[in-house]
Amino acid sequence: MDVIARAWSKAVRTALPGPWRPGLVVRELVGALLIGGLAAPIEVVSHTGLALPMSAAAALLFLVRRGLPATALVLTALAGGVGGGTLPLLVCVGWSAGARVRRVGVLAGSFVAGWALMTLFGVLKDAGQVPVQLIVGFSLGGYLLLAVLPALWGRYRAQRRALTDALRERNEQLVREHAMIAHQARLRERHRIAQDMHDSLGHQLALISVHTGALEVDRTLTDRQREAVGVLRLAAVGAMRELREVVGVLHDESTALPPGPGSGPAAVGGVGAGAGAGGVGTGGVDGIEGLVESSRAAGTPVSLLRDGERRLLAASAGHAAYRVVQEALTNAHKHAPGAPITVALRYEPDALVVEVVNPAAPEPVGVRAGGAAPAVVSGGQGLTGLRERARLVGGMMHAGPTPGAGFRLAAVLPYRGAEGAGAQGVGEGSAAGPEVGSADRAADRPLDGGPGGVPGAAAGPPKRRSPVIGCAVGGVAVLLAVLGLLVWGVIGFVRAAEDSTVKRSVYDSAELGTPEAEVRKQLPRGSDFFLRNLEGSGPTPPAGSDCVRFLSDDNGGTGWGEDAVVRFCFKDGVLVEKQHYRVKQ
Repeated sequence: MDVIARAWSKAVRTALPGPWRPGLVVRELVGALLIGGLAAPIEVVSHTGLALPMSAAAALLFLVRRGLPATALVLTALAGGVGGGTLPLLVCVGWSAGARVRRVGVLAGSFVAGWALMTLFGVLKDAGQVPVQLIVGFSLGGYLLLAVLPALWGRYRAQRRALTDALRERNEQLVREHAMIAHQARLRERHRIAQDMHDSLGHQLALISVHTGALEVDRTLTDRQREAVGVLRLAAVGAMRELREVVGVLHDESTALPPGPGSGPAAVGGVGAGAGAGGVGTGGVDGIEGLVESSRAAGTPVSLLRDGERRLLAASAGHAAYRVVQEALTNAHKHAPGAPITVALRYEPDALVVEVVNPAAPEPVGVRAGGAAPAVVSGGQGLTGLRERARLVGGMMHAGPTPGAGFRLAAVLPYRGAEGAGAQGVGEGSAAGPEVGSADRAADRPLDGGPGGVPGAAAGPPKRRSPVIGCAVGGVAVLLAVLGLLVWGVIGFVRAAEDSTVKRSVYDSAELGTPEAEVRKQLPRGSDFFLRNLEGSGPTPPAGSDCVRFLSDDNGGTGWGEDAVVRFCFKDGVLVEKQHYRVKQ
């Protein structure tokens, strides 16, 4: 019993899908009553004797058309072949089938099956009374008008609604992606600012600390002057510590983001991007000499070596070389103050090799006699940022200790892309790198899915053809088919009428006693649609004779509702009587 109950519940939910809101319940009940009420009088006029069954069936099929559209269509068409009471319902189920059946094969199969059953039952019901040509023609024409045409309109509305919903969802998705891109661009800009602050300001503060440390141990200064210089050095160290903290906050909020095109450590510019130490240098390969001069001015022996023929270098790679040297000098000033530094630029056949080497510090610098060495401030982001810069330009970086307790930092930066705009390395003074703010402008790109649009949606929303064209073509095809069927039916009707009519000349030429075969050769073949009501009409025929009746083209003097009829009676193989009379229709 539980299995039966569950199966019944599932069948009801399938045939009558919810949710059943009060407005929908009222609408469905009123529609069922209206369709059932129309079916009864149509069946009464058709004299089928199926008024009540057809009325109940029409109401039930109207209710289940939403859940079982294909089944309702086939059953309605079948009932339409038996009687005409379900013809108004055919419009409703055709609309529902076109709007709700998604699979084209199921939809086409249900319509073909419905028409075939409707025509078959129509032929079986009216066989021998109506020409098959008329039954098929009018059945197909009526089916196309009452079922197929509403289905095309319903499918057009459904596809238009689906297309509108898809476009609305696509627009909402693009808005969300646009907001995400804007947020990512802001975080990448934070990362860029943090990296530039770390490279530029950190380097300059390190130089200030080295200068003040050297002054603090200068024996020519008085104690008060050395105390003032010590305060300045501590202020520089404190400024570096605060800078590291700010850089850490900005960097930590951006490290979870994948670097996008034109963003990340390689996309530098803006704050400190083109500033060398002490305002010298341009931030490119030519700015390295300014960095070296600034370090020499701080009292650190720095040598710059160049090897190989200078080659064009992409702007981003040149800027990466500048940052490598800047970071290496900053680290050498902090961790090995006073140690000599060697900066080497080697132009290899396929890449520029930047190398910065320093030995261990000879002795603590920057402290007073008997004092402790100042704590080294390190944010832990410099080398990580350099590796990312080298990776983004297609190169690599290595940093590590040397056998003499020193430190070596080297980077390999390829030349590729140097032929394009912004190449530097031979007399070029600009090394601003990639276009500044490219990550910000990524958030301002259009949402139409065209070039420069949302990543992953460069082709825009999937192109979908408008349902108007297909449904319009289908509607025109249906109307042309109906028109053709009507013409075909009219032609068939005219031919059936001609096959049931005897000309006056044939009637007059037929003489009594003429062999039956000769007379029948001149008579038309007849049609039951026109002649079935003429059986038994006219005067009493001769006893034992076999009579045939036809309409006559000589209908002069006949009134409205009357037909002119001719009758030929045969007996023993010859014509024994012919009559011309009128009958009421």
